[in-house]
Amino acid sequence: MSDLLTLEPFTDLAKCLHGAQLVGRNAFDCVGAGLGAFLSELLDGLGVADGPLVQGNVHAGAFVQGRVFVAKGATIEPTAYVQGPCYIGPGAEVRHGAYIRGQVYVGPEAVVGHTTEAKGAMFLDGAKAGHFAYVGDAVLGREVNLGAGTKLANLPLTRQIIRVRHPTSDQMISTGLKKFSAILGDHVQTGCNCVLSPGSLLLPGTAVMPCVHFRGTLKRGLAK
Repeated sequence: MSDLLTLEPFTDLAKCLHGAQLVGRNAFDCVGAGLGAFLSELLDGLGVADGPLVQGNVHAGAFVQGRVFVAKGATIEPTAYVQGPCYIGPGAEVRHGAYIRGQVYVGPEAVVGHTTEAKGAMFLDGAKAGHFAYVGDAVLGREVNLGAGTKLANLPLTRQIIRVRHPTSDQMISTGLKKFSAILGDHVQTGCNCVLSPGSLLLPGTAVMPCVHFRGTLKRGLAK
C-alpha cells in the first residue's frame, strides 16, 4: 500500500477540466494502472465503446487504436500512434511521430510532441512535452513545459518499490509502485536533455537546468 499524497500540493485542480474528479485522489493512482481505471470511467461517460470516438481532427497516416476519445479541436498529426485507453482533450496536439502507448490522459491544449513517447501518464491542461521526450508513469501539472530531450525515467535499477520524500512532512513514503517517474507541479520547466529519475517531485514554479540529472523533492527554485 502507498502512503497518501494528493495532487493538490502540485496543481490547482479547480482550473483543470476534470479536476473535480481528481480532488482527494491518491496521486500515485493518477499514473499507470490507476490512471487506466480513471480513464475507463471517463471514457464510459463519454460513450466510447471498443474503438476510437473522434470529434477532432485525425490526419491520414495517423494510427489510433482501442478506446480513444479525441475531443473537438484536438489534432493528431500524420505518423502519430495512439493506443487506448486514452483521452485527448479540446485543443490538444499529438504531433508527428508521437507514440502514446496507452493509459494516457492529454488535457485541453496539452502537447505530446514530435517523437515523444508517453505511457501511464497524465498531461493536465496546457502541459507540453514538445520534442523528443519520454514521459512514463508521470503527472505533468498545468502549463508544464519539458525542454527538448527531457526524460522522465520510471524504472529504478533496483526494481524495488519506489519511495518519495513527502513535500509537506519531509517523511519518506511509499508509492506502492515499481514504475513511477515524477509529479511536476503547475508551471514547472525543465531544460533540454535533463533526466528526472524515478521518485521525483517538483513543486509548482520550480525548474531544472539543461543537462541536469535530478532525483528528489524540489520545493522551490532551480535544480542545477
